[in-house]
Amino acid sequence: MVILISGSGSNLQSFIDQCQSNELPARICAVISNRPNAYGLERASKANIATAVIDHTTFDSRESFDQQLMQLIDNYQPDLVILAGFMRILTPGFVKHYLGRLLNIHPSLLPKYPGLHTHQRAIDAGDREAGATVHFVTEQLDGGPAALQVAVPIVKGDDADSLATKILPQEHRIYPLAAHWFAEGRLRLAGNQAYLDGEVLPPGGFAFT
Repeated sequence: MVILISGSGSNLQSFIDQCQSNELPARICAVISNRPNAYGLERASKANIATAVIDHTTFDSRESFDQQLMQLIDNYQPDLVILAGFMRILTPGFVKHYLGRLLNIHPSLLPKYPGLHTHQRAIDAGDREAGATVHFVTEQLDGGPAALQVAVPIVKGDDADSLATKILPQEHRIYPLAAHWFAEGRLRLAGNQAYLDGEVLPPGGFAFT
């Protein structure tokens, strides 16, 4: 796996921990950030994982940045690319290049609330629950087929911050699990459908409890 980050790398840490404990039958061959000061780079270095930075602010176009990023990723020949808080909208060419082996986690119960401010939008809508979804990345923003989803209840007094605090530990459980299924050949993308053990998954993916 190659893992792409932009920030603190809390989801990255869950991958590192599970790889080190052999719970996840995979190896992180590199962690790449578009921000030089991302704390996740320090997490990777402590775990003796190769790191690299491609600063998006030094490129004159999204396409040129993505092209450089693809070249760097392909040096490691990964089977799977993980977006772990990677705060970039990827170009169609990048997505096509890794189609079927590119996963993201989004902090909502997709297909509800693609984009930003997901927890507040769930509260404003009067939803009874919020959550997170692991999905394959396609050209549609946060619109790729879902693999795995976890829900948490919204209770009286919750705000966006309290919801985020409740949901993040669940993200750390489901994201490495989706990668585990992929590594075992159980999870795959075909024809814009996600399959688990040969069965088409529902729109929200497998419901994790």
